[in-house]
Amino acid sequence: MRTRPLGRPWRRFLALLGTAGLALAGAVALPGTAQAANILSNPGLESGALSPWSCTGNLGSVVSSPTHGGSKALAGAVGSSDIAKCGQTVPVQPNTTYALTGWVRGSYVYLGVDGGASTWTSSPSAYSRLSVSFTTGASQTSATIYVHGWYAQGTYYADDISLDGPGGGGGSDTQAPTAPGALTSTGKTSSSVSLSWNAATDNVGVTGYDVYSGSSKVLTVSGTSATVSGLSASTGYTFTVRARDAAGNTSGASNSVVVTTNAGGGGGTGFKQAAPYLFEGWGDPPSVSTVMSSTGVKWFTMAFMLDGGGCNPMWDSNRPLTGGVDQSVINQVRSAGGDIVPSFGGWQGSKLGANCSSASALAGALQKVIDAYSLKAIDMDIENTDEFENEAVQARILTALKTVKANNPGLKTIVTFGTSTTGPTYYGNRLIEQAKSLGADIDVFTIMPFDFGGGSDMYGNTVNATEGLKNKLKSTFGWDDATAYAHIGISGMNGLSDQQENTTPAIWTQIRDWANSHHIARLAYWAVNRDRPCPGGGVVSNCSGISQSTWQFTSITAGFTG
Repeated sequence: MRTRPLGRPWRRFLALLGTAGLALAGAVALPGTAQAANILSNPGLESGALSPWSCTGNLGSVVSSPTHGGSKALAGAVGSSDIAKCGQTVPVQPNTTYALTGWVRGSYVYLGVDGGASTWTSSPSAYSRLSVSFTTGASQTSATIYVHGWYAQGTYYADDISLDGPGGGGGSDTQAPTAPGALTSTGKTSSSVSLSWNAATDNVGVTGYDVYSGSSKVLTVSGTSATVSGLSASTGYTFTVRARDAAGNTSGASNSVVVTTNAGGGGGTGFKQAAPYLFEGWGDPPSVSTVMSSTGVKWFTMAFMLDGGGCNPMWDSNRPLTGGVDQSVINQVRSAGGDIVPSFGGWQGSKLGANCSSASALAGALQKVIDAYSLKAIDMDIENTDEFENEAVQARILTALKTVKANNPGLKTIVTFGTSTTGPTYYGNRLIEQAKSLGADIDVFTIMPFDFGGGSDMYGNTVNATEGLKNKLKSTFGWDDATAYAHIGISGMNGLSDQQENTTPAIWTQIRDWANSHHIARLAYWAVNRDRPCPGGGVVSNCSGISQSTWQFTSITAGFTG
């Protein structure tokens, strides 16, 4: 694993200088001088979408903070095996000198042109300006501009990138790409449709594809596939795709494809839950009305329902089941059109699963909470040695969940537990196997992909852990991929974890998008209380320890549709 670039950037930079020198020495015609005009599209990401930028590994995203200018910037979530190279191709004129500049922030960030010059900087604490010039070849008509980070060096940011010079072709490019071909649907749920098509061609180069539902453009992507989310169940939609080039020329429409979404359950949307944790006993609890109106989130996971003594459920073991601040918050959530799922257990405290004497006694305690709030779902957060590592307590919890599910038709049951970077641990595997053997009929198995004990690739680790869970569910229950994904949840941690892992807004957006594209059931994170900026603040209860916008992680989570 590459932990830092050490001297490698210097060697690469010197090599590039040597190459540039050879090219200049061999020139036989004086290059033209570029006119001062930025020919890049979406140079400051102010459109709110990546296109026409495309990034390796789908590791690029648009963020609201930190920015250099305007309200948006590009974030590249570098991993241990991918430098998150983001680029766009533009038409240029042959034998012409261009000036490339950009503002970057992060550890070892590069700016350059494919096959030509580049420059870089290391560890700027704030945005730093990079600039480099290059001269096009005698017959060159396009150039690919890029920005990237370095292996395992964390997320970088780029903003206000400019390529000064004339557009290609000795004038404006007026030739549109060909229409994309063979548009087809590759999958669907009650709320989404996945599409793919054959690539279009262009005299300079295709830079993006616009996906239409009827006459409305609903999505822009750089590749030849897309998933359109947020659709209604049992509804027919007509999709087409058009290609675009760097000059903004748009192709004719592809063939149309008509897709009817699946019928939904639970109110016509299936069981899909974007429900970040909210804790009224810790971390300067925010106004839930403010959070909902600012972000659009509808569900919250309310923490934590514990034992108040004698197998008696109370919020945090000391606040009343009803009539207190927790009920007041729940009433506010519901009056705003949302709902909650209580979380039983957690890492510490006096837990009902461990303290109730039997499965029937635990089922009785769960039923008190279900009745008190007319619940649609409950979450059992099974952690630590008293529950997660205790085989008898695992069985007690699963049996109690089986009981209350049988007694409350339509109730959804969730179990939440820790994971390794490659999937469930021994205790997680045992939990899944016991759920199978007991016939517990658990709706969602949610993993907590953080506190791995180190590692910087939080996106890659989360995906790998979730894929490991999927494979375990397939082998245990005999499910196919789609069915296994539909029984999976992810519950992350925003900003700094206890192990100093950093899940940035850009990384959380990637995780959200991956979760949507794989149609999992649930997305949560710990916790809304921490969804506030405090760069350098460390791991604390009321902010994330990093630079972000207030409620940014909740806004991202609200975009989960499954």
